[in-house]
Amino acid sequence: MTQAAPIASKPGLPPEDTPAVLLPYQQVWVADDSQVKVAEKSRRIGLTWAEAGDDVLIAAEAKGSNVYYIGPTKDMAYEFIEACAWWCRSLNEPAGQIQEGVMPDEDRDILTYTIHFPSGRRIQALSSRPRNLRGKQGIIVIDEAAFHENLAELLKAALAMLIWGGKVRIISTHDGVVNPFNELINEIRAGKKPYALHRTTFDEAVAAGLYRRICLITGQTWTPEAEGEWAAQIREHYAPNDAEELDCIPNESSGRYLSMALVEARAEQGISVVRLARPASFSLQPLAHRQAEIARWLADEVQPLLDALDPNDQHVLGEDFARSGDRTEIAPLAIGRNLVRRTPFVIELHNIPFDQQQQIIHFVMAGLPRLVGAAFDARGNGAQIAEAMADAFGHDLVEQVMATPNWYLENMPPLKAAFEDATIVVPADRDLRDDLMQIRVIRGVPKVPDDTGQKSRHGDFAIALCLAYRASKRDPEIFAYEPVDTAASRERADRLRTVRITGGFNTRKGVW
Repeated sequence: MTQAAPIASKPGLPPEDTPAVLLPYQQVWVADDSQVKVAEKSRRIGLTWAEAGDDVLIAAEAKGSNVYYIGPTKDMAYEFIEACAWWCRSLNEPAGQIQEGVMPDEDRDILTYTIHFPSGRRIQALSSRPRNLRGKQGIIVIDEAAFHENLAELLKAALAMLIWGGKVRIISTHDGVVNPFNELINEIRAGKKPYALHRTTFDEAVAAGLYRRICLITGQTWTPEAEGEWAAQIREHYAPNDAEELDCIPNESSGRYLSMALVEARAEQGISVVRLARPASFSLQPLAHRQAEIARWLADEVQPLLDALDPNDQHVLGEDFARSGDRTEIAPLAIGRNLVRRTPFVIELHNIPFDQQQQIIHFVMAGLPRLVGAAFDARGNGAQIAEAMADAFGHDLVEQVMATPNWYLENMPPLKAAFEDATIVVPADRDLRDDLMQIRVIRGVPKVPDDTGQKSRHGDFAIALCLAYRASKRDPEIFAYEPVDTAASRERADRLRTVRITGGFNTRKGVW
């Protein structure tokens, strides 16, 4: 096995011609010292290999921890231990040889691989049977979690270690939508599990230097053209499953994201849905005339709804823009003392000019008691109104959203969780219900399809409600995890970065 050059005596940035061994996404993973962290990833991007380096430093410390690796196959267990041995040599960490052992496991004996350190700690590869974690304490690494036979029970056993300060690292590619690993990912995104979540696709890994690293290790010359050809060949190799294997998208689900029963269970009679439509000729009238007509409509139809709001509740607003074909949906949410998000009313606009849409939205936002946030559709022509509201009410309060697949991936699961947990209330309205039922899982992403098959509606309320719910959860302490970046994790990450690349990592099967 070719070893890396010795590390420097003190952490520091390596020269450009001897790059740091960890790629950026590997560095981010290692530096995150959260008690539980989870990674959904593309195949063969070296994340488990980076984890092995971090585990060596942890086990080598006098105050470190034992590390227990659990992979679905014996070959993976040996690869991980072999990667740990490489890191020991590269980091100049004294450690014993790889030892094979046998662990009695009721009806059969289980082969284990172990490295012992002078610190008294060890790194040990175990089988995936949950009972093998009993009585153990330290760091648990569950690799290719989606492919374990009984992941739910394995997680239950592993997470018990948190009671005494243990840590759990869960790493995997996907294996279908209906899989405990994907369910865990969705629970994290929905805010039901306070775990750190990392996601690295094949394209992101390539952009971060994966192919450059492969060329360096194998002695090839990197060029942009060669990288493009290589990436295309990899995709062809994994086709037709490249979306799942490389893009972190579990196998497609064609069913509705929200069922009719679930939506109707959260629908409440008596919530007003105010609809305003005007003929095309309305936009040709003088501006002053249009403003006066809309002002009268606001006073008659909207002001009473604003007056009825509880002044003690916080309020947020979501808006999905349309000019003529679809509907502009204005969806406020009142955040009650019990933290239930209730839609007090909805305003739906059709064929209303830009100036009057801005007039209406400004009126509503100015009248919402204790307005704490708003999120606007800023795609296309919607950017004009989104920017105007941000200027009027503050860019910290108004979020201008350019929705992407990743945005939907992050924000639809919390909305679904609110429906499942009965912490959201919507109007009992057939059109709004049908909008919500148009959300589909497309290539692993819950979103409204570009073509819903509906001539007059395009899931507009679903998007507006998702934006409003996003605005209601924008406090990062509530909405998302903050990776724990401790001094110890930073020091380990810095030390790993000092390892130089001078040759290959050619192990028995290749740790990458």
